[in-house]
Amino acid sequence: MILHCTAKLSIKISGVSATPLAEVGPLGSWHSHLVTLERRQCVFFVHDATRYVLLLPAARKEHMAELGRWHRDLFLAALAAQGLPDAQIGRARLALGILRCDRATDRSVLGSLRVAVDDLAYTLPSWGGVAGMDPLEVSAWLNRRPTRAKDELLWPDRGMVALISGL
Repeated sequence: MILHCTAKLSIKISGVSATPLAEVGPLGSWHSHLVTLERRQCVFFVHDATRYVLLLPAARKEHMAELGRWHRDLFLAALAAQGLPDAQIGRARLALGILRCDRATDRSVLGSLRVAVDDLAYTLPSWGGVAGMDPLEVSAWLNRRPTRAKDELLWPDRGMVALISGL
């Protein structure tokens, strides 16, 4: 799995390649960005093809050191919360593979990520702030809203289910 990191996040984690890496995994790659909400660092992950969003709120140094494990655990928990069968979650776990990071980003994916961040920032008080929010609940809410990618309407939760069902 390739994690395309923004410059802001890439300085916080180690092992980020300066040259673009080729994706060979069946699930495709993800983009990640570090955002500050209520003076707390939050890491957003967005799947390139489906625009599926994951949120790691109040990320600390130990989260950054093991970002791959945190992403995997959050992704699999989000799939379980979405109601996917254990067999499909197991296939998704195997398909993730080893995390590799680079700095090659796509403006379209980052635009979708920015819309998700803005939507969350607007509704942040209703979630109880960064300290009170449940990352799985927030991710599920963000993935149930439609998004646009290159003039195509996408439903992230449905797109991810279809992608995992095809494994």
